[in-house]
Amino acid sequence: MKWMFTLVLTFFFFISQSFAQENSNPFDVQVGVTPNDGRFHVQASYSVPMNICSAYTFITDYEGSKNIPGIVEAKVISRVGNKVRVYRVIEEQILFFPIEMKSTVEYTELPNRSLTFEQISGDTRSYKGTWKLVEEKEKTLFKYDAQIEPNSIIPSAIIEYFIKNSMRGRFESMAQRASEYKPIQTVACK
Repeated sequence: MKWMFTLVLTFFFFISQSFAQENSNPFDVQVGVTPNDGRFHVQASYSVPMNICSAYTFITDYEGSKNIPGIVEAKVISRVGNKVRVYRVIEEQILFFPIEMKSTVEYTELPNRSLTFEQISGDTRSYKGTWKLVEEKEKTLFKYDAQIEPNSIIPSAIIEYFIKNSMRGRFESMAQRASEYKPIQTVACK
């Protein structure tokens, strides 16, 4: 009888652990970092219960990104047609050393579908990629795909560890912020 009780307790423990793990990632945040010849390919996604218009407004709120951990400054410096230039300052800790990275990134907007971006000046050798929005049933899937080539004397393995660990937290924070996001004005879908 004792073994039956132990078996039932074990079963409920594993069920509750599985349920807790599912609930700890309510936005299905996925992050993958692949090193490749001094560069890092980052792919990430998360799903948020919001319409595609609000999702697009959220990812194009460039100055609002200051609320994401690590981003201390984000300022739109120019906007011409569907091209937007944003100056950013990011602060991180790597092995107890504070690192500050500055960049100017040019975004090309394709309303309610995607953003492409490329660093035009800054502290990394290169940074470019895309954000894509995919409308799902009652949700929008945010898909991020980027190539990052650091300009650092820090060993690649340490940078990879840092990127893998900091990126997950950033995307979780972005998903949480997106779920709470309320545009200042009602946005008409174009």
